[in-house]
Amino acid sequence: MKKFLSAAVLATLATGAQAQDVTLQLKWVTQAQFAGYYVAEAKGFYDEEGLNVTIKPGGPDIAPTQVIAGGGADVIVEWMPAALAAREKGLPLVNIAQPFKSSGMMLTCLKESGITSPADFADKTLGVWFFGNEYPFLSWMSQLGLATDGSPGGVTVLKQGFNVDPLLQKQAACISTMTYNEYWQVIDAGISPDDLVTFKYQDQGVATMEDGLYVLEENLKDPAFEEKMVKFVRASMKGWKYAEENPDEAAMIVLENDETGAQTESHQKRMMSEVAKLTAGSNGALDPADYERTVASLLSPGSDPVISKAPEGAWTHQISDKALQ
Repeated sequence: MKKFLSAAVLATLATGAQAQDVTLQLKWVTQAQFAGYYVAEAKGFYDEEGLNVTIKPGGPDIAPTQVIAGGGADVIVEWMPAALAAREKGLPLVNIAQPFKSSGMMLTCLKESGITSPADFADKTLGVWFFGNEYPFLSWMSQLGLATDGSPGGVTVLKQGFNVDPLLQKQAACISTMTYNEYWQVIDAGISPDDLVTFKYQDQGVATMEDGLYVLEENLKDPAFEEKMVKFVRASMKGWKYAEENPDEAAMIVLENDETGAQTESHQKRMMSEVAKLTAGSNGALDPADYERTVASLLSPGSDPVISKAPEGAWTHQISDKALQ
């Protein structure tokens, strides 16, 4: 966990004006995927709003939905399929902002597997992330009419860890990758792009919204909480737009906040350049059309729909309208 308490916030406290605390739970470890939040802190955008922000990195054993359910965060970064699935199961998450406009998720396949189109997935082993990340994949397979239980004519699902080993070791014909991360790990491992076939969810018409900001519905009834979130979204989007315009600087800010030392400058700069393509076009407000497309994808008839009915109250412009005016 990383705690930020700047000189500006200390000065605010000294004058008697109490800074407002906000705890943000990230979906994954410290990396350029979350650059906007680290930039907002480093450039003083949260300070300007009188916020004291705690940014909590995620990891393979951290589910943001569980963290917020347990009171460990005010707001989380989560993918919409996981948020809507959690809502249907009783956790009343609400999307208050959507910094990512496009999806970075894709399947990366070895050309030698013979896969040239989604029609070739049948009877193949495909690597899939779980912990909520499986929902877009299950929705896609459902639309393709492919069972995911390994039965003849369907696909065999390999529960993929957060690495690319199943492809490198040829345990799977395809694995889940993000345009800004794992795809490049495959390339760095020595496999030529010419030896790969990729299928971006965005291009297949099954893209669902990623990396939105979610809070608990009941908290939005509290005027003080609403005020904090308006300030937080405003400052965070300022951070995201700065990161888009200054990707190398943003990557270095991320590196400065990586306490594990696991990230490299070259990888983070490349990641930031790719992430900027996904946040481009978003001012932070969720586009209702993007929401409806995601819901339609998750409700698609087939072997394994992700949600059973259209959600109600799962998003709001209550915060973004005030933050972005």
